This record gives sequence, structure tokens and C-alpha cells, in this order.
Amino acid sequence: MDMRSRINAAVKDAMRAKEADRLSTLRLINAAIKDRDIAARGEGEGDLVSDDAILGILGKMVKQRQESARAYEEGARPELAEKELAEIRVIEEFLPRQLTEAESEAAVVAAIAEVGATSIRDMGKVMAALKGRYTGQMDFGKAGPLVKVKLG
Repeated sequence: MDMRSRINAAVKDAMRAKEADRLSTLRLINAAIKDRDIAARGEGEGDLVSDDAILGILGKMVKQRQESARAYEEGARPELAEKELAEIRVIEEFLPRQLTEAESEAAVVAAIAEVGATSIRDMGKVMAALKGRYTGQMDFGKAGPLVKVKLG
């Protein structure tokens, strides 16, 4: 089942179960995907974005909510932070399992070997290889510095 079908099925289940908070988050996901579809149509990329693009959207949504939750916690607003964390849990249901630190490091080493990277100038190639293979599974904000360390 593709990502759109899984998300739409989850929307229907949330409606039937009268889970308002979950339904709200699922609708936010659908809205973000539709926005991306419209942008892709305008760029001549076709009508619907791929599952990989949807994984990227979901990853971005998780990261935004993590930053918001952190800001709410620092601002002594635990109820708002908890709402953000609840949304993260719903979004993560559609993401593949995240790689551990050791798995991420092994993936970086493998990508460096795969593209034949020898210096920091090859970082773009390594990151492209990682994004092609581990979209939605790896935090690329943490992978970048790791690649620099390995190449530097």
C-alpha cells in the first residue's frame, strides 16, 4: 500500500474512532502533501509526488514539531509541548524505523566507499547517496557533520 493510501485509511479510522487530535494531525499531513502536489504540478513534475517525497515531507514535519516542542518547554508551556509530541507520534507511524547512531555511521562509511569520496569536496555526492537510500530513516542534519569528520 502506498503512503497516500495508508494516510487516507488512517484518516477514515480516526473519523470512525472519533479521535479528534489524531484526525487533526492526519489532516495536516494530507494538506502538506497536497501543497507539495500543487507545487510539483506548477514545476511540471506531474500530478502527484512520489512516496519518497512524502517521506521527506513527513520528516520535515517531525523536525518542525521537535523544534516547537523544545521552544514550548523552554517557555514553560508543557501542555503545548505535549501537543507537539503527540503530533510527532502520529506522523512517525508513517515513517520507516530510524537508524541508530551505529547504523547511521555504518551507512555514512558505506556511502563514502560507494561514491569513492576522498575529500570534503565529495561531501555533496555522499549526502546525495545517503538521501537516495535513507530518506525518512536518517537525520541528515546529524549525518552532515559525521560525513565531514569521516572525510576530513
